[in-house]
Amino acid sequence: MRELTLMDGNKIPILGFGVYQIPKEETEKSVIAAIEAGYRHIDTAQVYLNEAEVGKAIKHCGVAREELFITTKVWVENVSYDKAKESILDSLQRMQLDYLDLVLIHQPYNDVYGAWRAMCELKREGKIRSIGVSNFNYDKLVDLGVFTGEMPAVNQIELNPFHQQKEKVEILKEENVTLEAWAPFAEGRNNIFSNPVLEKIAKKHNKSVAQVIIRYFVEQNIVVLAKTTKQERMKENLNVFDFTLDLTDKEEIAALDLKESQFIDHTSPERIRKMAKHKLNLE
Repeated sequence: MRELTLMDGNKIPILGFGVYQIPKEETEKSVIAAIEAGYRHIDTAQVYLNEAEVGKAIKHCGVAREELFITTKVWVENVSYDKAKESILDSLQRMQLDYLDLVLIHQPYNDVYGAWRAMCELKREGKIRSIGVSNFNYDKLVDLGVFTGEMPAVNQIELNPFHQQKEKVEILKEENVTLEAWAPFAEGRNNIFSNPVLEKIAKKHNKSVAQVIIRYFVEQNIVVLAKTTKQERMKENLNVFDFTLDLTDKEEIAALDLKESQFIDHTSPERIRKMAKHKLNLE
């Protein structure tokens, strides 16, 4: 598996397996299947409500812990100094782990500075290897890093052919922040898997549309997080290192950019209020 080096020197596999929306009862089996297929990077979150099942999969997968890269994210209601520290330690306990490879602030709301201080402390204590954020605009990310003295190593954002966020990607790369793409397939929106441009490029390279999309972002040194419960798809999504997109391919994919999120406006006051009311039910 190809790896990228984060600004803190730690390495992250460029392909990750995401467990968002995988039901609890299917998570352990799916994660074990993903690891068997070749994934070494697993991405979960407190709000996904399946951290414990991810932990069981890690315990039973037959691969040494140090060979795996495990990420979780702190949910909005836990974004403060005390709650972030407590919730991350709870996440470790739920997953039966001694450390996490990466912890992210999931959304750019609440007391992000307090949460960040707690994450920095846990990093110094060895409970976390790397720390970062998710869904942050570049101004808020840089502000957080500059005024705390610890720049986020990662920003996990929505990236897919219909929402490529070119300006944000370039600015964050200049800041040496590693980008992770969530929803690279836009969860099938806009008939992405039957898009004629993507189908043409896929046929040209004897690959699937999903493989073309993954390759597009991999060639930009962006970590891609893909989700599927089908093992044949897991293997397919990993098989993207034996072809290269040419300039025409890249230009045609770039032209698909609609320059708008396929899911959520993180600047919407209504959305912020809605997330503030979303409470975790971990029972």
